[in-house]
Amino acid sequence: MQRDVYKTSRVLYIIEAALEYFISILVGGAYLAKLTAELGIPDSITGILSSLVTLGCSFQLLAILLFHKRRAKLGVLFLHTLNQLFFTLIYVVPFFPLGKTAKIVVFIVLLLLAHILNNIVQSPKINWFMSLIDNAKRGRFTANKEIISLIGGMLFSLAAGAMMDHYQDKGDIRTAFIICGIALFVLTVLHSCTLLFSREKPQEWKEEKMLRSVADLLRDKEFIKVLLIPILWGVSHCATYFYGTYQTKELGFSMTFISVLSIMYAISRSLFSRPLGRFADKHSFAKMLNICYAVAAVAFLVNTFTHPTNGRILYPIYYVLYAISMAGINSSEINLIYERVAPSQRMLAFALKNTLAGLAGFATTLLSSLLFDYIQSNNFVLFGVQIYAQQVMSLISAVLTVGTIVYLNLMVKSKPKCET
Repeated sequence: MQRDVYKTSRVLYIIEAALEYFISILVGGAYLAKLTAELGIPDSITGILSSLVTLGCSFQLLAILLFHKRRAKLGVLFLHTLNQLFFTLIYVVPFFPLGKTAKIVVFIVLLLLAHILNNIVQSPKINWFMSLIDNAKRGRFTANKEIISLIGGMLFSLAAGAMMDHYQDKGDIRTAFIICGIALFVLTVLHSCTLLFSREKPQEWKEEKMLRSVADLLRDKEFIKVLLIPILWGVSHCATYFYGTYQTKELGFSMTFISVLSIMYAISRSLFSRPLGRFADKHSFAKMLNICYAVAAVAFLVNTFTHPTNGRILYPIYYVLYAISMAGINSSEINLIYERVAPSQRMLAFALKNTLAGLAGFATTLLSSLLFDYIQSNNFVLFGVQIYAQQVMSLISAVLTVGTIVYLNLMVKSKPKCET
């Protein structure tokens, strides 16, 4: 019996995903909101900064230029390490001997560069590691990978949140920033090691020009139908980028309570990841995605009614429902493309998906920030209750997600075109 030489690499992929998730916790959501508050950045701009991850996706086509007809490992290792070092530096910015405006500019540049580099490597990295997994086991494997990341992230988030609350209560938030910066550096080193020691399956490259490959994909009607799904979702969940400041300011959550929410999120997502993965392997990723989007729509609707008077009840309900939806959304969007596109075109297909979805999501956030500022500055009241901008954004996301469900059911067939 032939030995499976990629078994260790699959284990390292699971560890790599967990370490990357830990890093994402410290550079997004409430943690990013703490940094921007320290630097004096307005809430609407913080929402835009939170969506830089989607803008960074628009640079994924660069991955094709950099990795076309090249092995992915060394390039992914170098650029991933660099992007995570930039993430580490954002926690150093408050200590720079610069004026307020200069600090904000440096902070935004570092954050943008980090997201750009992170997204450049995503398509070749996904293509690299997904090629090591048996097609019949992709749903279960991605579920297991997510569960391990979530359980680890649950403990990591609780420790980080308690630490930040401790130093904030002492009036020494900058010490918390130092600890976060050190943690990010250590995580970067460990993450780089998982990439360094993973194997890469040899790829057979066809002598095709990039523009011709793009044209071939864009002429594929089934691919275009699937491609529009992550684009619509990128637009639909625009409200989530404004929730970081909502939790820390209007709702008044402590970082420890936010960490408890993260635990609830992780447990909920973990409990549903494997059942949804098995459902997708048995039925289809399109059918699973239909379920997940429906749950997401309900989650946004719940958050439409979330208010400082009931935030500790309704926001956790929203977060649990959103966690259940996300247990299948990311893997479904990847696998819908993976099962419909030939192996030689998968890296390009992933890059196109992330580029267009990222641009759509970021453009939506920019437009949303104008509405956000307008609502915040006018203090709207309905039936004697103040209406917050995040509530309006949640309603918009609920409606847009329903529209995405309608498109999915009308345009996308469950039966995949390509399994090779």
